[in-house]
Amino acid sequence: MKRHNAVLLIFTGGTISMAEDPITGALRPLDFERLQEFIPEIKNTKTRVDCYPFDPFIDSSDVRPPFWCELAQTIYDNYDNYDGFVVLHGTDTMSFSASALSFMLDNLSKPVIFTGSQLPVGMMRSDAKENLLTAIEIAAAELDGRPRVPEVCIFFEDTLFRGNRTTKKNAEHFNAFDSHNYPPLAKAGVHIKYFPTAIHYPSNNLPLSLHKKVDQNVAILKLFPGITEHTVNAILNIPHLRAVVLETFGSGNAPQHPWFYQTLKRATEQGIIIVNKTQCSSGAVEMGRYETSLNLLNSGVISGHDITTEALVTKLMYLLGEHGDDTEKVRELLQQSLCGEMTIED
Repeated sequence: MKRHNAVLLIFTGGTISMAEDPITGALRPLDFERLQEFIPEIKNTKTRVDCYPFDPFIDSSDVRPPFWCELAQTIYDNYDNYDGFVVLHGTDTMSFSASALSFMLDNLSKPVIFTGSQLPVGMMRSDAKENLLTAIEIAAAELDGRPRVPEVCIFFEDTLFRGNRTTKKNAEHFNAFDSHNYPPLAKAGVHIKYFPTAIHYPSNNLPLSLHKKVDQNVAILKLFPGITEHTVNAILNIPHLRAVVLETFGSGNAPQHPWFYQTLKRATEQGIIIVNKTQCSSGAVEMGRYETSLNLLNSGVISGHDITTEALVTKLMYLLGEHGDDTEKVRELLQQSLCGEMTIED
């Protein structure tokens, strides 16, 4: 007789982990027993669902790298006991957390599905129920004895995305996330339709490896018309700064002020890593296509290709933590797709 698959449900916080108090009407954290009162279908699944609550819960706006380390450690410690993991997380920084875990959980071969909701469970039109039940089903799903989606993902409304390809796009509607530069991994309707050509399957049988060294000395410099030399210098001269996400225009373009390129060049020569990331939701950086990005290339700026800001920030923190003393190694790995976070055009 086939055993039932087991999924660990990790409560970290967020709207999906809250419900209205029946007396005061205020939102308060749920425990697993009360969650099952709102979603009794959990008991009726063919999957054994266990619960691991963070204490205290954390609002997603307060998420920091130590939280990612604790979450990754929790999955690592329970990895052999479960077929998949579902992480209940607030939506505001979910894409950052999913991206971070995609780098920290090396050689992952089981599903880690992030989900949440726009409305608390128990409210009349809450999206929590469908998001959670479908995430559990995906985390437990197998084909020929192998997990259907052995990577870090986000499931929201009716779509499964690769976690490190996502961005929160909507604060109002239920379709809160999108993956502008990579197709969905699955769509949920009457049936869940998986798209195997989009899913990353491990090419080896190496054991899960946990990486928790993180360097937070990263900044984002977003360009805008009229940006001043003082502003650019203020960011590039932050004490202990190691790397900068340079959010540029279009396909990676920037103003042609001589002071701008000279400032960037000085920074890169001092060992600060600067990565060119387009401000556009869709598309990629094409260094050298226009003269304005060719100047960036000559200043030592690296192309971010089609990576999201969320994935780039967390990738930088991860690489600097792991290889911080070897700037050239970090620059080299930034040009490689480590876990499907960007597309490298030939």
